Amino acid sequence: MEDNVALCQSLGLKFIELNMNFPEYQVEWLEQTEYLIGLAEKAGIYYTIHLDENLNIADFNRLVSGAYLETVRRSVEVLKKLLPLRDRYGDPAQPLTLNMHMHHGIYITLPDMKVQMYDRDFDTYLKSFRSFREWCERWIGNSGIRIVVENTDGFRRYEEKAIEMLLESPCFGLTWDIGHSKTTGEKDVPFILEHQDRLLHFHIHDGSENPAKNHLALGDGEIDLAERLRLAESLNARCVLETKTIEALKKSVQWLEKDNYKNDLRTYRYIKGCRPF
Repeated sequence: MEDNVALCQSLGLKFIELNMNFPEYQVEWLEQTEYLIGLAEKAGIYYTIHLDENLNIADFNRLVSGAYLETVRRSVEVLKKLLPLRDRYGDPAQPLTLNMHMHHGIYITLPDMKVQMYDRDFDTYLKSFRSFREWCERWIGNSGIRIVVENTDGFRRYEEKAIEMLLESPCFGLTWDIGHSKTTGEKDVPFILEHQDRLLHFHIHDGSENPAKNHLALGDGEIDLAERLRLAESLNARCVLETKTIEALKKSVQWLEKDNYKNDLRTYRYIKGCRPF
């Protein structure tokens, strides 16, 4: 953690997105908020959180889904304690985000097709997300925290319906991962742009469609990065530089700083809290 904070500060970045896929960033560790706040105040940064990608709100096993709900509840409580850092070192107009993926669930392979169980039992699936929305509204209240749903390898139709139901609540928004979007042939773009007024968060990295490559340093792929950044700026959305190595992160910052990007884009200095390699 100290290395990530030092790297963030050295590059002039504004925040770290703490990724709960890593064992060192589990919720019981994140609840050490005094330690996190102390590190952040020395560096002049703040934090967002990325929930575990295995988070499965609609799991048919209520013991499992209950554990994931409790994880979200405790993560929201952590963010409430970290909100003053955003107000001091970030933009108070930008909600503090808790990023989540949509779990596709399991599928059954038939002789001529694959059946997604959440599609087959859609009413049960949607009921779980409706309950999730209600719980999140209670936990978040008017705190300025938002749960943002990220695109990954293409939303299923049943997921789009669940997301639209979540977006009926002001406690939810969207994350656009522009690299994931590129590697899947931009299949999620129509859905994302249809709801662009709810875009609060971007994961920014370069990528290519053929061959499919993700998490490249900015300038090393095929994405029209300037166009995506202009959209993020117009929405006052927070941006994460989601590279996986220190070298790629430094190269991405250099790409943003050239050609006067730093003068044109408020969104140009951000970092994802991935562990340095």
